[in-house]
Amino acid sequence: MSAIVRGAQLARMLNAWQVAVGVRGPAGRRPEYVVLASAVRGLLIDGRLALGVRLPAERELAAALGISRTTVTAAYRELRDSGHLSSRRGAGSWTALPAGHRVGTSGLWTPSDDADLIDLGCAAMPAPAELTEAATEAIAELGPYTLGAGYQPMGLPVLREAIAHCYTERGLPTDPDQIMVTGGVQQALDLLLRLLVAPGQRALVETPTYPNALSAFTASRARISAYAIGPDGWDEDLLLSTVRAAQARVAYLIPDFHNPTGHLMQASLRERLPSAAHAAGTDLIIDESFVDLALDDVPLPSSVAAFDRSARVLTIGGMSKPYWGGLRIGWVRGAAPLIARLAAARVGVDMASPVLDQLVAVQLLRRRSEIVSARRRQLLARRDTLAAALRAELPEWRFVLPGGGMVLWVELDAPVSSALARSAEELGVRVAPGPRFGADGTMERFMRLPYTLPEADLVEAVRRLAAARADLDRPRRHAWSSPVVVA
Repeated sequence: MSAIVRGAQLARMLNAWQVAVGVRGPAGRRPEYVVLASAVRGLLIDGRLALGVRLPAERELAAALGISRTTVTAAYRELRDSGHLSSRRGAGSWTALPAGHRVGTSGLWTPSDDADLIDLGCAAMPAPAELTEAATEAIAELGPYTLGAGYQPMGLPVLREAIAHCYTERGLPTDPDQIMVTGGVQQALDLLLRLLVAPGQRALVETPTYPNALSAFTASRARISAYAIGPDGWDEDLLLSTVRAAQARVAYLIPDFHNPTGHLMQASLRERLPSAAHAAGTDLIIDESFVDLALDDVPLPSSVAAFDRSARVLTIGGMSKPYWGGLRIGWVRGAAPLIARLAAARVGVDMASPVLDQLVAVQLLRRRSEIVSARRRQLLARRDTLAAALRAELPEWRFVLPGGGMVLWVELDAPVSSALARSAEELGVRVAPGPRFGADGTMERFMRLPYTLPEADLVEAVRRLAAARADLDRPRRHAWSSPVVVA
């Protein structure tokens, strides 16, 4: 089943669409149905309304908007003619994109050796100063482990105990048998998909979402359904109804400082999600990669797993964001029987995580308070610097200042994200355009900007972005490149 958006929900998304009525174009006043169709099309292209969602019946939407059914009928016809709506008589109408508009998402990130390039394509920070000391102490503790084979698919007991203790401190009692250590968060997701999702089964993801997660779902050959996150975060009723209607095998959600929007999921929705997932036969994969990076003094809601009564919630996390991406240590928290099954499946992939890396992770977790506190102070200053630079250089761009995490999700002044990314790279700035964060080629009006680099680099990056944006509005003479022989 596809997700259904109700008339009242779509009316809230459209907001003050009627303000546009009366705007005169070359042909004078635009008909009301054209304005309504354009507003729905704008929601779809910007990724605020997901693809494959069933729109409300004409009569229901007309009542919600306080307009005639004739106007809605004409707007739906306009959307069908433009390829943004697919209808079946007696069954309903579903959002779509015209043929040829789909954009593939590779999720790939390529580092560069160009010293002048300011890379805003990756949301990660250098290693903390404590890493060297942690590594030294880990080597000192390595001796007893070298006497064995070194293969522990679930992870070293000492690390699993440390991770379980972190969950317990957050108010989620956890036993080490509920933890499996992985080679980073990405492997945690990949292993769960290998275990839980058969080719062709449905998976529900948010849009926008983390590009490498989309790559993992594509590799698993899952059928992806999407729930669109709005400018204010998750619509509680719409997400729950989408979970029930999609009946997906798994749903992948990022409730804590969502990547890339930065939203923090409300406590009431976290409480209701596990029961809705259980009723739909859906396992929830909850990505908590950014949970430690709260920047403002806002209370952090309980983990979604705290409300799990049916072993439907699997939480993944790791060392990459609060500590260092070069330390490939992640984990899965779930019911002990499922963790045991996951460890058995893991043997066919890479046997176990490196022992030394796990011992380094233990030492870093023992320094968790000071390391994470320092990270938060750095990120807070850099977030505010990036926001101030954007307001000064590009005042037409809009964003919601996130209460945590590492990125701003910026709404541009026009749907030019991919073109701007290409233009900016010519000026020495690498950015990730909006379509990278969706499975359907939408979100050309958005761009993700991490605030993980030093403040001077962030200010210079925004200056170059402003120059690149101005270049897009100027006529350009195209330079022809020399032909390349491919043998």
